[in-house]
Amino acid sequence: MSVRGGKDYIDGLRKYPKDVWISGRKVSDIPGDVAFRRPVAAMATIYECQVDPELRDKMLYRPDDSGDVAGLSFIIPRSRAELEQRREAMRIWADATFGLMGRSPDYLNTLLAAMADALDYFAEGKAEYAENVLNYYRLCRDNDLFLTHAIVNPQVDRSKSSSQQADEYAHLRVVEETKDGLIVRGAKMLATHGPTADEILVYPLPFSLRPGEEKYALAFGIPTASRGLRFICREPYDEGDQSQWDHPLGSRFEEPDAIAVFNDVLIPWDRVFLYGDVKLGNAFFPRTRLQCHTGHQTAVRGLAKCRFITALAISQTRAVKTDSFLHVQEQLGECLGYLELIEGAILLSEQKAEVTSRGTLRPALEPLQAVRYHLPRFYERMVQVTQVLGAGSIISSPTQADLLSAVGPEIERYYRGADVDASAKIRLSKLVWDATGTQFGQRQLQYERYYAGDPVRLGASIYLAGTHKSLTDEVERALILPAESVPEHAKAAVN
Repeated sequence: MSVRGGKDYIDGLRKYPKDVWISGRKVSDIPGDVAFRRPVAAMATIYECQVDPELRDKMLYRPDDSGDVAGLSFIIPRSRAELEQRREAMRIWADATFGLMGRSPDYLNTLLAAMADALDYFAEGKAEYAENVLNYYRLCRDNDLFLTHAIVNPQVDRSKSSSQQADEYAHLRVVEETKDGLIVRGAKMLATHGPTADEILVYPLPFSLRPGEEKYALAFGIPTASRGLRFICREPYDEGDQSQWDHPLGSRFEEPDAIAVFNDVLIPWDRVFLYGDVKLGNAFFPRTRLQCHTGHQTAVRGLAKCRFITALAISQTRAVKTDSFLHVQEQLGECLGYLELIEGAILLSEQKAEVTSRGTLRPALEPLQAVRYHLPRFYERMVQVTQVLGAGSIISSPTQADLLSAVGPEIERYYRGADVDASAKIRLSKLVWDATGTQFGQRQLQYERYYAGDPVRLGASIYLAGTHKSLTDEVERALILPAESVPEHAKAAVN
């Protein structure tokens, strides 16, 4: 199998049923279930871009070690041109959902590419682990599999490490080693799209392991349909019955979030990438440099999302002609400025891409980390501006049913805009509110706040990443500026 279209993706979900729970019930048919039908359809639309005759050439490449084409998000770039091609493919996917689907397949595809480009790191654990990583990368690439990941420990007692929890299996750990592989028990979160993905990746966060916690130090990838693996989903915002007229975004782009529970799950040895080494586990992020690639995708997707929110802000002000007011123009200009900063960071990361010893290219990390830190703040401010400029109109919209009812003529009269009819203005207001104020919109905001993990640690990591000598040298240069000669008459006045 090579690249998949939407139907191929849906057929794959039906072929391998999972253990999924939502709203107190077990789901047997993910694509056909009321809570998952629409998220699956949205993901299928993304996959369909790869087989669209007009987009196909922009979405695919031909790997050197394969006889077939593959999705560009799997590429291990070797030139700036390939970085740019990958960015364009990621942009097409992001634009397909207005950047609202934070876990589109390209995110973890780029992470897999980073892992396959850092085999020497995995070989330090065992030579077989490096071989496993390469084989897994090829498996996912050549079969165009959709991955989720779960890398955060359940928030039981955050004052204690994994081994100090009252329940030693509160966090995922190894129960025993067998001839077939590792038996693991415990939980990880947050598996966005876990129920609708083909595979799940687990790997350690930076410095999350303490000495003596070797049983918690592991990285692996297995099918989401593995025996003993269960997904417990959060309450859905759409049970498949939301009006797409009244909820144009939430009814289309819902992303199921879940906790992954491992009930004595077998991890075959050929799916193990790291095990039993605390030092190596804590170094997973810096040694693979995965954030260079995932950060690239994150910024591209984030730019699409921020462009959409800014477009909503502009469109709603034009509908009532408040965009002629200076204070409104200033706030819209602020949002437009954020877009330029995000795009500038993306381009700078490509221009300053680092060349590895293997001749591969990684986008420069520093501009991407800056975006990871600031984008949630940009986005939150954009949401605030959009809500403030929309004022009461975005929370007072009637439904489509009202518009079609006996009061429809009055709605047409009093809900119209300056140059738009009532239906168009109401639909715009509903877009704005669904993007910023409904459960769906508020999840979008919360998701961006913690998308890159703890923002405090992220900001600190930017400082701790270097000595910043080039900056402090400027201070030293200023401190040794030559003193101005004191005129003789000034000396006399002092005496």
